[in-house]
Amino acid sequence: MMSSAAYLPFLYQIILAAGIAAAVIGASHLLGQRAKKNKIQDTAYECGVPGGGLQRARFPVKFFVTALLFILFDIEVIFLIPLTFVYREFLANHIPILLPMLCFLGLLVLGLVYEARKGALDWER
Repeated sequence: MMSSAAYLPFLYQIILAAGIAAAVIGASHLLGQRAKKNKIQDTAYECGVPGGGLQRARFPVKFFVTALLFILFDIEVIFLIPLTFVYREFLANHIPILLPMLCFLGLLVLGLVYEARKGALDWER
């Protein structure tokens, strides 16, 4: 059975997190913008340069498809990297891991071929 002294670091962390949150909210309230004097003051800026142009610009669908494909293959790498680190351990323990890895890669290659046939990788469209 653990004593209550074992929970003191957890309590300190909660108090510290609540204190930091209260300090940030308080500083924002004290130092933040109070009056809205003109339209320029209320607009967003980047690197000190006032923004211009449309606020809600429309992007072509190909950008979203590219982002989704990037996420798909980024997740592939996230799943494959740990497998490369434990591959020798699996072999040493006589656990077959090559076939599941190849099935996973095969499905991803099929997905890539499907996307290429559908024209999702064509930039000229």
